[in-house]
Amino acid sequence: MKKIVSIIVILFVCILVGFGIFSQQNKQEYIRIHVRANSNLSVDQNIKYEIKDKIVSYLIPQIANCNTREDFIVMIKENIAGMENIANEILKQKGFSYNAKVKFCKENFPTRSYDGVVLESGVYDSIIVELGTAKGDNWWCVVYPPLCFISNNSQDILYKSRILEILKSILK
Repeated sequence: MKKIVSIIVILFVCILVGFGIFSQQNKQEYIRIHVRANSNLSVDQNIKYEIKDKIVSYLIPQIANCNTREDFIVMIKENIAGMENIANEILKQKGFSYNAKVKFCKENFPTRSYDGVVLESGVYDSIIVELGTAKGDNWWCVVYPPLCFISNNSQDILYKSRILEILKSILK
């Protein structure tokens, strides 16, 4: 009986350690996107969403050509200027006096939940889109693996969790 209890305890500990390692590995795989508004004024929040829609639309066809995380990182770095130009053109057309800055970097984020998937707090590779002072509320999502999708109609935004779909198919 003691052997059975010992085996169960060892298996339980191995499972817990395995899940801990798995969650750390997954954290390294995610690439987040944050669009940070100039302020919390409604005009700044509204333009944040418009810019977010255009940047996500810009990235969608390019993400489809990325087969690995490394491919994705190369694509993002090659398109930082393009994303910045999109944001600045929208700001200019709408008469805003501030500009946007886009960067790809590692940043520390708090725990967040997205469509049933919890992203633990920690340092993540991220696309950061700062609008003006970037002191307003932000919009965020995971672009790798792709959790954000947008339809051809910019009014019809559909957010899907590819990770959740994979987990559901495994658990069936």
